[in-house]
Amino acid sequence: MEFETKYITPDIKLSTYTGRLFRTEVVFEHHILVWFISGETKIVLADNTHVFNAGDIFLIPRNQLATVINYPKDGKPHQSVAMHLTQPRLKDFYRSNQPAPGRPSPLKNIRMFDQHPLLESCFASLIPYFDLETDLPEKIAALKIEEAITILRTIDKNLDSLLADFEEPGKINLTDFMQRNYMFNMPLEKFGYLTGRSLATFRRDFKKAFNTTPQKWLTQKRLELAHYQLTEKQRKPIDVFVEAGFENLSHFSYAFKKHFGYAPTVLHAK
Repeated sequence: MEFETKYITPDIKLSTYTGRLFRTEVVFEHHILVWFISGETKIVLADNTHVFNAGDIFLIPRNQLATVINYPKDGKPHQSVAMHLTQPRLKDFYRSNQPAPGRPSPLKNIRMFDQHPLLESCFASLIPYFDLETDLPEKIAALKIEEAITILRTIDKNLDSLLADFEEPGKINLTDFMQRNYMFNMPLEKFGYLTGRSLATFRRDFKKAFNTTPQKWLTQKRLELAHYQLTEKQRKPIDVFVEAGFENLSHFSYAFKKHFGYAPTVLHAK
């Protein structure tokens, strides 16, 4: 089995991957606190790319589009523990813990905590629970998540402005959002939600803004990005198609040749 996931609760999981590469595109609906045990992960966001290795701990803010690529490394599987800080859990926490005053937090930034000993200890204490044959009592799971939230607030006094923000995405500038996020291969419903629109309103506003359909515009933008990576960055097609938002290499090659009149391998050969 290449991919195995063990759960303590639906909000705390241990993932192990032994294949060559695992790639997915996601919208993080909850804040996620992650501890890497082994392997390597690349997280591609609209504005930057992060690479994480064994021992790294980081927090991914909710409502974020990302491409996630996991690799085994140094003969070890890709293995990580993820804790979902869901809205209900956070609301329960802040009912009895007043948010601290602090600077507004940049909502879209991934927070890195290196190998912080308190967070490392919190995560390590979870490992024995994954081998239990019975479900972990909810009370213990709640205590573990509360411990993690308390540690995060201790490390960064400004995190409350992120964790205690329960607003849903409001209607934002569609043009700016799509120009920054077109490379993520997401259903149109997700693009609509993140811009504060229903699917019908998203389609209508998109047509007004770009004078074409979302599907045609997205394909063209992704192909232009791939062309740039191949010609200016001298990258290989196999390294480009994922980050440009295509499902697989064959679909990318077909669409590229149809649009430009030649295969992407021609550019790499030059």
